[in-house]
Amino acid sequence: MQDPIKFEMEFVVQVSPSLLYQYIATPSGMSEWFADNVNSRGEYFRFIWDGQEEKAKIIKRVGEERARFQWDYDEDTKKFFELRIEVDDITKDVSLMITDFGDDEDEVEEQKMFWENQISGLKKILGSR
Repeated sequence: MQDPIKFEMEFVVQVSPSLLYQYIATPSGMSEWFADNVNSRGEYFRFIWDGQEEKAKIIKRVGEERARFQWDYDEDTKKFFELRIEVDDITKDVSLMITDFGDDEDEVEEQKMFWENQISGLKKILGSR
């Protein structure tokens, strides 16, 4: 079995970093754009899409900067998905950086389309272009 393919994506989001963090690291924020419903109990988040549930563990949080999750089914791998906020020192532009993995090029392309759709929804909610 080949190693998973890691990829990163950057989305400029015109909103304050502290507000953005609420949407990427809390169940109430994530349920507005990432999944139909999101619940958490301790370090575990339950994501529900069309009645189907997926469970992920939050494996890293850094201040109001990043949240890293690992799906239950990836527990014995190095795969994760991370939502990270970066602020440009000069322009003060806020970017949401996505890190994720796919098992092959086709899955990477599917994942990228998924993130583009989800982030588009997030931007609409936030009033960002």
